Amino acid sequence: MNVLSDRRHRARAILALLACTFCGAALAALPLNLPPISDPASTEHHPGKMIWADLVTPNLAAAETFYSGLFGWTFQDIHTVDSDYAIVLVDGRPIAGVLQKAIPAGDRRQPTWLTFIAVLDVDAARRIALSQGAKSVYEPRTYPKRGRQAVLSDPQGAVFAMLASTSGDPPDYLAAPGEWIWSSVFARDPNQDSGFYKAVFGYDVFDLPSDDGAQHVILSSDDYARAGINTLPPGHRLPHWLNFIRVVNAGESSAKAVALGGRMLVEPFVDRHGGKIAVIADPMGAPIGLMEWSDTDSKVEPK
Repeated sequence: MNVLSDRRHRARAILALLACTFCGAALAALPLNLPPISDPASTEHHPGKMIWADLVTPNLAAAETFYSGLFGWTFQDIHTVDSDYAIVLVDGRPIAGVLQKAIPAGDRRQPTWLTFIAVLDVDAARRIALSQGAKSVYEPRTYPKRGRQAVLSDPQGAVFAMLASTSGDPPDYLAAPGEWIWSSVFARDPNQDSGFYKAVFGYDVFDLPSDDGAQHVILSSDDYARAGINTLPPGHRLPHWLNFIRVVNAGESSAKAVALGGRMLVEPFVDRHGGKIAVIADPMGAPIGLMEWSDTDSKVEPK
């Protein structure tokens, strides 16, 4: 298999499993006592930064077993009359949540991770998004310690959330192993999508040179690369966000994921930044990326 067809094969494998019609309505079951994004509170605000993710899954206990074994995550369970939810902790700091939501028999929707992007004002950003062709998936809601959030789909159908944190945003530091380090959205038309996300989040947009015939775009804010947009391969109709966790060794981590009951979606390969990345699915089917990153690498925006 040549380099071009190999990359296209990897992209097809990623996108074949990225359906996200499951997460929006499920968030109605979130408990009100969600933890703050920053504790202690921060005065930093970074619109456009990925600051949280929620996994919607039919089996909370199985998810905790898998992710604790793979990344060393710990969990703080929050059980209410209406929901079973857990906070994901890395060294005692919350980075994500896991919400249990049953999938009706015969329903083809799959578990998925929902990406939360920082904004200063959810209602204002949402109005811009809707004016640019987005659709509302879940109406804005305020959580006492967390802030205000809403879920939308972009004009091409990729689902994402926006969050205005009342405790400030996490500072820009290099993610440690086990933390979120990158996010990508796969789109039919990266140019259109980059215009949409620029209008909503104020990103700077940079096209990256490519030798695979696809388009690759970097979205930056505060002189910091935040996310990427990549061309959706022909034959696929499900644009979606995919989030990556930093790992020390993508090969070892992906093999461990399989041993823990997950599946390999994309075999480890060397990315343009020089480290390896892979994509796996947890035992319930939710895709997540694994990315190596050297301490000497920079996420300063391209020039």
